[in-house]
Amino acid sequence: SFPHSCSTLGGKIAALCDSFTSKSLKEHVFPPLIDMLIYFNFFKAPFLVDLKKPELKIPHTVNFYLRVEPGVMLGIWHTVPSCREEDAKGKDRCWYEAALRDGNPIIVYLHGSAQHRAASHRLKLVKVLSDGGFHVLSVDYRGFGDSTGKPTEEGLTTDAIRVYEWTKARSGITPVCLWGHSLGTGVATNAAKVLEEKGCPVDAIVLEAPFTNMWVASINYPLLKIYRNVPGFLRTFMDAMRKDKIVFPNDENVKFLSSPLLILHGEDDRTVPLEYGKKLYEIAHNAYRNKERVKMVIFPPGFQHNLLCKSPTLLITVRDFLSKQWS
Repeated sequence: SFPHSCSTLGGKIAALCDSFTSKSLKEHVFPPLIDMLIYFNFFKAPFLVDLKKPELKIPHTVNFYLRVEPGVMLGIWHTVPSCREEDAKGKDRCWYEAALRDGNPIIVYLHGSAQHRAASHRLKLVKVLSDGGFHVLSVDYRGFGDSTGKPTEEGLTTDAIRVYEWTKARSGITPVCLWGHSLGTGVATNAAKVLEEKGCPVDAIVLEAPFTNMWVASINYPLLKIYRNVPGFLRTFMDAMRKDKIVFPNDENVKFLSSPLLILHGEDDRTVPLEYGKKLYEIAHNAYRNKERVKMVIFPPGFQHNLLCKSPTLLITVRDFLSKQWS
């Protein structure tokens, strides 16, 4: 009846009010704020890009979607090696999928926070890798670009695992490398640790501008440094990080890995300072039984956080390391 419906609705509203007022303002504000600062996925630049048409941004590339779990569909661009550009003309997704078995190595690219797979610095890296003979799968995690779902650490980790497993199932004996940049380094090591525990260590891992863990990286993030001296800020900030289970513990994950691990860092990276990359390398080198499987390369000033792709030595550095590990 109408009176009964009103009573039910009133009860729900009262319950919501009780739920809201029973929590402090910081409990309502901080977790969403933390999500915003960590993932920045609401900033979907470049704008007005049709992610279904990658060919308008980069050649010999196809767009497709991968369902990783109910309600979560990931948008992915597959760019084939430039040497296959002529072969790729006019081909559909099925051809691209079959091409994963052509013997050219494959990189699953896990980007950093903000923007999406069409961001200019990401496209520049993809072009460098494609020209160097790599397939590149550029993944937008849940909640990024046109991918559905809401980003969480567990969710992004699941996304990376599913894409890696999907790729391995189609690549035959062709090796597949997880490449993480910034936030993506935490996603990569999280996924690699899970796969290691499953008895399926990834073929290789490249960490570009990595941090030790998100707690340390966040409190030193330029946007947050100005608030560090505000009474109670750091404690409230850390409580919110724990509540949302945001850690991305690269420093702990690398202790359990056996995959070839290449760490790349720029000297003048102010977003994730070089000291974090050096510390992570030290932890990994100490933990790995086979020390030759861990390497760090430091790039001279000029490339900052996002532009190692402009270094003339990047491609040869990556190819030399992977070819040695995969020989």
